[in-house]
Amino acid sequence: MRVAVVGGTGPFGTALARRLREAEYEVVIGSRSAERAAAAAAELGVEGATNAAAVRACDLVVLATNADGALETARELCGAIGTTPVLSVASELRFAEGGVLPCTEARSLAERIQDELDAPVVAGLHSLAASSLGDEEPPDQDALVCGDDPDAKALALQLAGRLVAGRAIDAGPLASARTLEGLTAVLVNLNKRYRGHAGIRVTGLG
Repeated sequence: MRVAVVGGTGPFGTALARRLREAEYEVVIGSRSAERAAAAAAELGVEGATNAAAVRACDLVVLATNADGALETARELCGAIGTTPVLSVASELRFAEGGVLPCTEARSLAERIQDELDAPVVAGLHSLAASSLGDEEPPDQDALVCGDDPDAKALALQLAGRLVAGRAIDAGPLASARTLEGLTAVLVNLNKRYRGHAGIRVTGLG
């Protein structure tokens, strides 16, 4: 499978691209700057291109930009993405004196990205940190994915299962992204308080 990682020069995108390359995916990282993409790609041993070029010839687009730029990036790339499935991994967070808080929007970032695209959007990987993906061994965690389109979700679950030592778990419809994105705030607070690398393991499933 050929995967385009939009925002592939950032910490999460870089760690994801490296892990996917090791899992023998065909990876192209995208950036607004072709030069920056080429430099990062050379270090990772993958392809590099502008965001628009990266998404035009792939099986799955991973939207790995920062949350504050995700909607604008989706709008810009709508035509280039076409109907290629998109995996949204970002979480909108608020930083307050008492800790990290979820976004106050009624709908998830992934749902709002879906409004901007003709492609099916799925959401997932919110409990995986760049530092965990960058470790030598796959993180001992489960990866949660949600979405409304069965084929797009199947692609995302396949990818997620290659990233972790645990399982890739279907977490339901795209509306579940509201909870998955909020979970990121919980994990960031845990990691700050306990100076750890918290992840998710789901118990009791058959």
